[in-house]
Amino acid sequence: MPRPLDIWRCAIVKQTAEEIVRDGVSPGSAIWFPDTPPFTFWADPFALWRDGRLYVFAEAFDYRTRIGHIDLLVYDGDLKFLETRPILRTPWHLSYPFVFEAEGDTWMLPEAYKSGTLTLYRARSFPDDWEAVYSIPLDSPAIDATPLWHGGRWWLFYSPSHDALARRSNLHVAWSDRLTGPWHLHPLNPVRADLASARPGGRPMVWGGAIILPVQDCRLTYGGAIRVLSIETLDGTGFVATDRAGVSAPSWMAPFTEGLHTLASAGPVTLIDVKRTEASFYGEAVRIQGVLRRRWREARSLKRSAG
Repeated sequence: MPRPLDIWRCAIVKQTAEEIVRDGVSPGSAIWFPDTPPFTFWADPFALWRDGRLYVFAEAFDYRTRIGHIDLLVYDGDLKFLETRPILRTPWHLSYPFVFEAEGDTWMLPEAYKSGTLTLYRARSFPDDWEAVYSIPLDSPAIDATPLWHGGRWWLFYSPSHDALARRSNLHVAWSDRLTGPWHLHPLNPVRADLASARPGGRPMVWGGAIILPVQDCRLTYGGAIRVLSIETLDGTGFVATDRAGVSAPSWMAPFTEGLHTLASAGPVTLIDVKRTEASFYGEAVRIQGVLRRRWREARSLKRSAG
């Protein structure tokens, strides 16, 4: 039988992240991204406001190639879609383009664990021109690395990539005084091991003095829902967090009701992605084609490395 394929769809929600966690995604509040061709999608959306426009960065994925890159989508102040274009491609898969402003610059920390490292990018000319400036050394190439400036230092939440189960169920932490290091691993890693509330899933926030970290609930399926961790203790030796109920894809978003794995605040709006699955013989052919292309690329890369 054909394997079901995850098909994601992104939306800009005209609610704050706190309102969504408290009340859910309200009917009529979502502005969908433009449609994409069959067996392609955008996922992992993050955004920044700049000069009255909303600049959205998202993973663009095609099952025919099975390698993601980062696209930019631009909206005006009334959230009218203006344009889209690719802004970051590498030989390896890219996703989770966490974009943020700090230290007088604009930065992006996309996931690229198959490259063997976590690379920090800086905008030479926002939003199109990005340069790799620093490789962050960790205990494992990071999955969904999520930075936060808090208490006078940088904290980095991520899942390790060394094990398939750990990618969905383990939360690790590192810290540094500067984005460009040196970075220190938390001695309690993994600070959390739980399929329901470990893998990061969006932009962290501070509510009432507590750090609120969106995390993925992967108990039933990858990216099944967002829960939130309320982190009460976070320092160089301690970590204490309480798992709180989060948000699932609402029924009115059908057929995209089988998962929700990003909650990324952007001022008065929030970026989310929701999914459906598709199982068909055509989809299976597309999947196999993508797997063969990926294996061919990897074999060619190994041949070039061997010289």
